[in-house]
Amino acid sequence: MTSLPFSKMHGAGNDFVVLDLRDAADPSPELCRALADRHTGVGCDLVLGVAPPRTADAVASYRIWTADGSPSPQCGNGARCVAAWVVRAGLAPGTGFVLDSPAGTHQVDVLDDGGFRVVLAVPRFAPDDVPLTGFDAEQDRYEAEVGGRRLSFAAASVGNPHAVIEVDDVGTAPVADVGPALQGSGLFPPTVNVGFVEVVSPERIRLRVFEYGAGETLACGSGACAAAAVLIRQGRVKRDLVVSLPGGDLHVEWPDPSAPIALAGPAVFSFEGQFPHAAL
Repeated sequence: MTSLPFSKMHGAGNDFVVLDLRDAADPSPELCRALADRHTGVGCDLVLGVAPPRTADAVASYRIWTADGSPSPQCGNGARCVAAWVVRAGLAPGTGFVLDSPAGTHQVDVLDDGGFRVVLAVPRFAPDDVPLTGFDAEQDRYEAEVGGRRLSFAAASVGNPHAVIEVDDVGTAPVADVGPALQGSGLFPPTVNVGFVEVVSPERIRLRVFEYGAGETLACGSGACAAAAVLIRQGRVKRDLVVSLPGGDLHVEWPDPSAPIALAGPAVFSFEGQFPHAAL
């Protein structure tokens, strides 16, 4: 019986099935869905595929598929897990290297605590850059009727699209209702990650994220960067802060508006295995 080797990993609870695609074809949407299924598969939020580098400076590239089998341009927690995977595979000598992703190239640094710091994209806020439809001018907050509610939200791209909704208490935020409603509203074509953020102090925020293709996850690295960027831009928090998510804390740095945003946190190997193709 043919089987597919994989690594199961997570970053602050945001979990992944990581595949070695250096000598293999991309997984089909059906295979991604089978791998991601938490009842009959391995179970994960996203599938990551590690492939040869596309640029001269990179040690590897990676591709991303959501649990529903659709491709994704960016995943901050996934980038750290790919970094840990390539280090274990002996592809990344030293404590600093570059990875290629669908969203561009990323500098990676290995931290003293065993975690990783990944430089992502320069945050963008213009409606055309997110993208966000129905609004011509860039605003700190947008308002729209969604699912029978009047919503106020910010919008940002850090290589993938995010809506950010500020709440008084993330513990009682209507994540399961508003998240899919905003994703299906048509305001963010084709869809969007929806973050619910609570400002605890200038040095710390709390966040829950309803991700497209996966639902609410224990952590979302790009969502942490988007929420931090929105609040930094509004002067609400410091440029170096902690983002507390249900699965743990991440560290975000955005030194200045023209600089790319950086994300630091853990990348953990859970186990390795073989997935039988007959399971499809």
